Amino acid sequence: MTIGPLGFAAPWLLVALAALPILWLILRAVPPAPIRRRFPGVALLLGLRDDDSVSDRTPWWLLLLRMLAVAAVIIGLAGPILNPQDQAQANRTGPMLIVLDSSWASARDWPAKEDLLDSMLAEAGRNARPVGILQLSDPETPVFQSAETWRTRLTGLAPAAWAPQPEDYEQAATLLGDEDFETRWFSDGLAREGRQTLLDALQDRGPVTVHESAVPIYALTPAVVEDDALRLTATRADPGPARDITVEAHGRDPSGAQRLLATQDISFDAGAKEATTLLSLPAELRARLTRFEIAGQSHAGAVTLTDDSLKRREVALIAGREDREGLELLSPLHYLEQALEPTADLLDGSLGDVLPANPDVVVLADVATLSGAEQADLLDWTDRGGMLLRFAGPRLAASDVSRTEEDPLMPVRLRAGGRSVGGAMSWGEPKQLAPFPESSPFFGLDVPSDVTVTAQVMAQPDPTLADRVIAQLSDGTPLVTRKRIGQGQVVLFHVTANAEWSTLPLSGLFVQMLERLAISSSLALPDLAELEGTTWQPVQVLSGSGVLEDASTLPGVDGTRFVEDVPGPDFRPGLYDGPDRRLALNVLPSGTTLTPVSWPAHLPVLGLDRPPEAALGGWFLAGALLILMADILASLALSGRLMPARATMSALLLALLLSPQTADAQDDTMTEADEKALMAASEVVLGHIITGDSSLDNAAQAGLRGLGETLFFRTSVEPADPVGVNLETDELSVYPFLYWPISPDQPIPSDQAYVKLNDYLRTGGMILFDTRDANVAGFGASSPTGRKLQRLARPLDIPPLEPIPEDHVLTRTFYLLQDFPGRHTGRSVWVESAPADAEQVEGMPFRNLNDNVTPVVIGGNDWAAAWAMDERGNPLFPVGRGFAGERQRELAYRFGVNLVMHVLTGNYKSDQVHVPALLDRLGQ
Repeated sequence: MTIGPLGFAAPWLLVALAALPILWLILRAVPPAPIRRRFPGVALLLGLRDDDSVSDRTPWWLLLLRMLAVAAVIIGLAGPILNPQDQAQANRTGPMLIVLDSSWASARDWPAKEDLLDSMLAEAGRNARPVGILQLSDPETPVFQSAETWRTRLTGLAPAAWAPQPEDYEQAATLLGDEDFETRWFSDGLAREGRQTLLDALQDRGPVTVHESAVPIYALTPAVVEDDALRLTATRADPGPARDITVEAHGRDPSGAQRLLATQDISFDAGAKEATTLLSLPAELRARLTRFEIAGQSHAGAVTLTDDSLKRREVALIAGREDREGLELLSPLHYLEQALEPTADLLDGSLGDVLPANPDVVVLADVATLSGAEQADLLDWTDRGGMLLRFAGPRLAASDVSRTEEDPLMPVRLRAGGRSVGGAMSWGEPKQLAPFPESSPFFGLDVPSDVTVTAQVMAQPDPTLADRVIAQLSDGTPLVTRKRIGQGQVVLFHVTANAEWSTLPLSGLFVQMLERLAISSSLALPDLAELEGTTWQPVQVLSGSGVLEDASTLPGVDGTRFVEDVPGPDFRPGLYDGPDRRLALNVLPSGTTLTPVSWPAHLPVLGLDRPPEAALGGWFLAGALLILMADILASLALSGRLMPARATMSALLLALLLSPQTADAQDDTMTEADEKALMAASEVVLGHIITGDSSLDNAAQAGLRGLGETLFFRTSVEPADPVGVNLETDELSVYPFLYWPISPDQPIPSDQAYVKLNDYLRTGGMILFDTRDANVAGFGASSPTGRKLQRLARPLDIPPLEPIPEDHVLTRTFYLLQDFPGRHTGRSVWVESAPADAEQVEGMPFRNLNDNVTPVVIGGNDWAAAWAMDERGNPLFPVGRGFAGERQRELAYRFGVNLVMHVLTGNYKSDQVHVPALLDRLGQ
């Protein structure tokens, strides 16, 4: 039984409420009046006062108070429940299958789904219902287990960065088995092909209930270059009212850390499902872009990754002759500059000057002869993916280039002299352009009828000529030819780059052809022929919540999948490195339209908001007790038995019992992080980075404790107990020294944490990175911890490093050392490299390196294990064997002392005032 949001576990007890009026009448009943008889002795009682008096009739408000107490007891015993669940569903006992779309669109409200899932599993556990879970993004045969087992695995369920495909629905339908069960389908709200097949199979096995979020879905499609700006396109599933969203452009700053570079608002008109805007950024910022994302949308569909396609192209222009003064329109480069300047960065200079800049395109306008070195450099640059764009002209026509045999930097062999048509000395008419074939990069461009050619260099007939022609004249002679060289290509226009031989440079078609070749071809996805036989290695992949994750352990994928396949479990959205470029595989391709799902009318569709049940019986019974206490006090007051002092004390006692405990006025509002920072600022505290590995963190804590004890007994430094430092929440500047042990599985810090780390390194702090792998690997990425260190240190502002030189100040800050062992030996220890101009003065035992403290020290000797002590000062880990091992541990302590003294005192031991004492100790 339910009354609004209130239900009752034992509603039959509420019948007792009907007895309240009868109880009211009984309590209000008055006994019959007494018979009056005169008694003379009553005269003796006149004038006396009776301290105990009883009212002849109970006041109405006291009766009402008692009625409320009785009613509260009755309702409390009836088991009132706030927000009771549907009993028809709660009492089901058969198996239950939970179907999750688990797509990128499911991530927008995944926490709400998790809460509802947990509530459902708890309810199924109370009813002993077996539960199975089927994720459609990667379907597997559902296994029906106890609900409590699934509750322990709930945190392992996560949305994917791709969407289920029709074959996934078909596969899921075949995995259902023959048993009947109830289905709860958690939909992502988007229509998908193949969904009906699975729905029919589920309805054949039992009732189906759909849970769907009411949160609107907004997504981004990849940004494209348009008129030297970036066109951003957002889409939504429901054509609702007008709405503004904000798109954030993220990229790397000069130090390599991720930053918010720009924001741009996109406005949806009322009823519109798509909205676009243009974002203009300087070329330098555009080159730093890594992703766009919709603010406030935490799913992969709201993120688009950028690759090499958004970078503004660099085009080098080189002519075979200098511009003639006053004849700018005759310059071979004039029309090229006008056509390319709006969409590319133009580079000027000689071939030897521009090639080291690695431009995307090199244009040679009527350049015939190249030196041997120039030709070799151009061939190497083209083979690595460059585009060489050549134009003919008088010099090329008069030269012997590519006559008897094909020149490596020409697409075809040429006839001597060229051809002239439509001129004063020719009989023919100027030739027009033929329509572009489908295989041409110019396919789809309109050919104006007023574009004519009066002269051209002719290609020698050759078996490969037909395959290399991408544009031709109406008589079939080649106008533009192309040849691939390694990963690049060379393209030849058989006419000049100015208007001497044709009207092509005067037309808009010329601009469009150059954009297709020099700009769009490098921006577009490679075609199937280019991708065949290539393997692309994932660098970073997107999670369902739109977070980039490291993908170095994932296998490479076949290049043809970028054209023929869609994202899936083995082809995840993310960044992929190929032979000559980086490609971004985004969740939604360009032109994607989102459509909301439409479920059959008979299917119950519920939201994700399911308020938890709350039993109110205890509250009603407690209220009844309080009312009865008030009734007792009121009865005592009416009978005169409640003295004023007693009444005051009773009221105070009741107030104390009922009043909530208030916080002290001087309550300390400092957070744990503030207290830790205050303590570290008042004393010398050594810190270690918390890695999340409890055994590694405990070893680091014990190691710094042992180093602190050594410092206390051997130096004037008296450090406090070491602390673990959380990079996300703790202030770093109060710790002069941080020890960072590396493990393969520790998480990558956030962008904000890297900002704090870089500030810490730039302001005098020191971090000792310890890969702990000196016993198995050398310096670099030859071990899992070494590779992890490279990923952790990539965003850090770390100066150039070198192995500790013999005259480095770390070798003499307190002890004279030349070896720096820990638990292991044999690995170089790396510090900031010395200045290039640091020289050793004659008569000095070391160079003048009186510079700043090295911000990082990198090694793998596992120093914390060598330093580690328990509370009694006993070593925790063995080091070496016998006396040699103890000697090694002693050297490890000395290295730790030198490190701390170095960070606290700087390079004062490099001052010349210490030279006599050091020479005496060195025996020189």
